[in-house]
Amino acid sequence: MRNDWDAIVVGLGAIGSGAAYWLSRRLGDRILGLEQYELGHTNGAGQDHSRIIRLSYHRPDYVRLARRAYATWAEVEAERGTRIVTTTGGLDVAPREAAIPLSDYTSAMTAESVPFEHLDGPEIMRRWPQWRLGDEHHGLYQANAGIADPNRANAAHQRLARAHGATLLEHSPAVRLRHAGGEIEVELADGTVHRAGHVVLATDAWTNDLLTAFDRHLPLTIIEAQVTYFAAPDPAAFAPDRFPIWIWMDDPSFYGFPTYGEAGPKAAEDVGGDEVTPGTRTFVRNEVGFARLTDFLARHLPGHVGPEIVTKTCLYTLTPDRDFVVDRLPDVPGVIVTLGAAHGYKFASVLGRIVSELVVDGSTPSAGELGRFTIDRPILLEANPVTSFLV
Repeated sequence: MRNDWDAIVVGLGAIGSGAAYWLSRRLGDRILGLEQYELGHTNGAGQDHSRIIRLSYHRPDYVRLARRAYATWAEVEAERGTRIVTTTGGLDVAPREAAIPLSDYTSAMTAESVPFEHLDGPEIMRRWPQWRLGDEHHGLYQANAGIADPNRANAAHQRLARAHGATLLEHSPAVRLRHAGGEIEVELADGTVHRAGHVVLATDAWTNDLLTAFDRHLPLTIIEAQVTYFAAPDPAAFAPDRFPIWIWMDDPSFYGFPTYGEAGPKAAEDVGGDEVTPGTRTFVRNEVGFARLTDFLARHLPGHVGPEIVTKTCLYTLTPDRDFVVDRLPDVPGVIVTLGAAHGYKFASVLGRIVSELVVDGSTPSAGELGRFTIDRPILLEANPVTSFLV
């Protein structure tokens, strides 16, 4: 096997698979992708039937990036011939005095000319009688929201990358990066060394392990989150054409999906797990978190609750401000670091596309959206920053 490449992508989860695909469209067989486990593994954050995709966001830069994400997914769907995005509409629901102000969302969508409806609690119940709300609640409905399917999308990225000539290696953990005469060397656990002018780190919870070589450490928080599918008494009431994706915009924050991929709807608490490392996570259901979720559903979506079908755990890798990282290492510009901050799946393909533009063109049409995602922003230079995970 060759050892010299134009670009190497380390980590083939959601963003890394997207980067490998978009790079292969530009550079063909000069791309190497490395995955420490098997493709499609469940040790990280990027596999399951469903993730939320939406234009409803708290800042205009995210709204603009989300708009490009939709267009990017459409291109992947067209080339692969598979559906990745299912439109269901989306509800942001909250008490009128909530920890996450809906006014941030209305301002951002208005600034970017995204249509939405502002509904009171009784109107939400009239349209979707699955809810139990009162006058003390309100919400936003945005018709373009829906489901992005990671199982389909990650596989599509990987198959298309290979079709364009990329080499993707499973069970090939990168253990060390180093400078090498203007290039970056990537050493694998078996001692094999690959080199390239550009290396993309899409390694999520394992990011700091590889940044150590460059005397870098990001103040990341890793938690073991979980989602649960329920055998609702009437799963048809939660069919994608009858029930939207939803987010409860308060602290704690919850979110959920219509019936998709399993025999009932899915719900979860956002940032509701215990802090772990990739080596200490358990894959075991967190009973305290499960009780918080079922108590919330019993109050506000009682028809959602039924016997547990399955609970799945994943790793949330959080930056202290919950913003992404998409940036070159200032001292090692051949290394590009990407982090989705545990709300990045909807952007996985477009972030991969942006990485390919930075590698091949040296710039990206999305430069205006990356200003707050730099790796040297002040909060990422603090040893123990104050965290704010609600978005």
